[in-house]
Amino acid sequence: MTESYRVEIINVSKSFRAVHALTDVSFNVKPGEIHALVGENGAGKSTLMKVLSGVYRKDSGTIKVDGKPVEIRSPHEGRQLGIGIVYQELALIPDLTAAENIFIKRLSGGWGLIDWRDLNQRAGELLRGVGFDIDPRRKVSHLSVAYQQIVEISRELSENVRVLILDEPTSVLAPREVEQLFTALQKLKAQGVGLVYISHRLDEIFRIADRITVLKDGAVVGTVLPGEVTPDNLISMMIGRRLSTLFPRRDCRIGEEVLRVEGLSRGSRIGNVSFAVRAGEVLGIAGLVGSGRSEIVRAVFGAEMIQKGKIVMADRPLKIRSPRDAVQSGIALVPENRKEQGVILTMPIRKNITMPNIRQVTGVMGIVRERKERRLAQQFAEKLQIKARDVDQEVADLSGGNQQKVVLAKWLSTNCRVILLDEPTRGVDVGAKVEIYNLINELAASGLGIVLISSEMMEIIGLCDRVMVLREGRVAGMLEKPGITEVNIMRLAVQGAGNGTAVALQTN
Repeated sequence: MTESYRVEIINVSKSFRAVHALTDVSFNVKPGEIHALVGENGAGKSTLMKVLSGVYRKDSGTIKVDGKPVEIRSPHEGRQLGIGIVYQELALIPDLTAAENIFIKRLSGGWGLIDWRDLNQRAGELLRGVGFDIDPRRKVSHLSVAYQQIVEISRELSENVRVLILDEPTSVLAPREVEQLFTALQKLKAQGVGLVYISHRLDEIFRIADRITVLKDGAVVGTVLPGEVTPDNLISMMIGRRLSTLFPRRDCRIGEEVLRVEGLSRGSRIGNVSFAVRAGEVLGIAGLVGSGRSEIVRAVFGAEMIQKGKIVMADRPLKIRSPRDAVQSGIALVPENRKEQGVILTMPIRKNITMPNIRQVTGVMGIVRERKERRLAQQFAEKLQIKARDVDQEVADLSGGNQQKVVLAKWLSTNCRVILLDEPTRGVDVGAKVEIYNLINELAASGLGIVLISSEMMEIIGLCDRVMVLREGRVAGMLEKPGITEVNIMRLAVQGAGNGTAVALQTN
């Protein structure tokens, strides 16, 4: 008896000029199955899914939908065949409501009129079906990034998809929201939808996937069942070598305080937040989405105004009214959204690296000395092991991990004393993650004070010396080893200290 597949890809190849992006790739998804697709950045995952959804045309091979060979020449044809895709980078219209974004292609009713009540009602049902109580009348620009992701998923579901491709769907979600999403995916499974789940988070893969296919260098390494392999086995398949440990051992000497924040407040979003970071220390900031993590580091960096509070460096109060003030004071920020706020994608590596400290590569007339600029950029590119053709290569052509290294190199060229890292490994493959973890340890060992925000619990536990847990814009508690555990972090993030004051937990 022939096995039934919702979609089947057979010996598909795709090249871009001389670059072989996919070579004889075979992949299939059964009805009511979650099939995980994993691999390093550049392994071919996105290319394969763009071929399946009609963004790219395959060079050779066969695609079948429900057993029938098809030619998918455009995303429109892909949607007509019931194939939906939610990209990691959202494609919503900020000034429209959630409902309008969900039904953007079907807004007009008879005679060009819109039945707003029906539109909002149907959008609300879709959103609740995914497990989120989001007001469909709210503008997308007023929603958190996590909720925007849910709106995008709901938009695809509104097209009655039979195959739904999810590219890093939990990268902006807190643990509680991840659970809600997983519940929704189980509902879709029960309805017979085939799900392709792309993620770098191996704990999620082992929890939710029915099968796992590993891609490397545009070819299939193998398809396995979660119960047949360990995370280490899977990592070895992905990177082609054995990974001894995900989180390198830290042996840094923690020195004097380099930055202190006292009573930082901004309306209801940040409430009387105080903390300090020392030289050689990695201070983690944990909390659910919306707890104020990013707002706090952006306020310290001068990217958001504060109403009250004091920022002190080496016992000297700072007046930070803008990012320029922060940079001049020795504070750097690697933002959550590197592509919009961290780098200029269309510019070469060398210009991105020297941009914050352009004076060191300009002459007396303000003209950039390209030889000096290239030499300085090359120095940091080698130090951070940025994989690129040369420093003249555009940042847009680099993998996510190497783009993140460019952001780090940019700030290291300024000789900063404190670096604020907001989700530094988001969208980065496991091999590049380990490189960034090693780099964080090296920066701490060099005497920098590091503040780390991460939605990945194991990063917080594996990298940080202390962890400040936030709840609704306030400090719920401060954890120190060995009290930095998932249970303690989640207890504080969800419940707070119980009496409205911060607590320090050192044991379980």
